[in-house]
Amino acid sequence: MAINKRKGLIKFAGQEQTIVGDDIVVGQKAPDFTIQKNDWSMSKAFKETKRKVRIIAAVPSLDTSVCDRETRRFNEEAAKLGKDVAIMVVSMDLPVAQKRWCGAAGVEQVMTVSDTVKSDFGKKYGVLMEEVRLLRRAVFVVDKKRIVKYAAYMPTNGDEPNYEEVLAAATAALGK
Repeated sequence: MAINKRKGLIKFAGQEQTIVGDDIVVGQKAPDFTIQKNDWSMSKAFKETKRKVRIIAAVPSLDTSVCDRETRRFNEEAAKLGKDVAIMVVSMDLPVAQKRWCGAAGVEQVMTVSDTVKSDFGKKYGVLMEEVRLLRRAVFVVDKKRIVKYAAYMPTNGDEPNYEEVLAAATAALGK
């Protein structure tokens, strides 16, 4: 099956990027994807977050100011949401860099995972920027049955998500 490639959606460092894959839409079944955990092991994302509502954030790199702020904010919110919500931040950073960043930032509530080996998430969720091999910023809420309840792609990588909308969608997916 050929993967769709699209231009004109986003620029990175002033250069137009080719986005690999189609956008995810509310109501569809969320595609499972392979991730690399901070211990370098490979796993299926939905196996790691079974029976939970998921907030999945795609970011270019944890070592940038906007990604740093976003991940810290989701880490703070995770404690308020409770154990029935899993927050996963996906980047192309190497697992060792993610582990180092989390330790330095005190991030323990959010699961940081790497897409650098297979780009599986990037392709399936329409966030892989082909030329720079980074992910464009996006956020998704997926319920316990793997149905997408919220999907937002940021117009530029410098834009943070609407946290209130994301948290409201996650709370609604919990049925509260």
